[in-house]
Amino acid sequence: MEQVRFFFLLLTLACLLFLTIGLFKPWLMLWWEDVQNRRKIIKVYGLAAIICYTVYWALALIE
Repeated sequence: MEQVRFFFLLLTLACLLFLTIGLFKPWLMLWWEDVQNRRKIIKVYGLAAIICYTVYWALALIE
């Protein structure tokens, strides 16, 4: 179970890194989309970071 929690922590950190990169160069992180803007970066990677962080703490409460 510790490995799964660590995996979600790494996913959270990766999402935050991608969010930071995307705020400076949105086209780099959303290359598959037809519209690349900062609002979409925050929606995609910010939501993913929040979900992964919530799962990380939920797994801590289960243990």
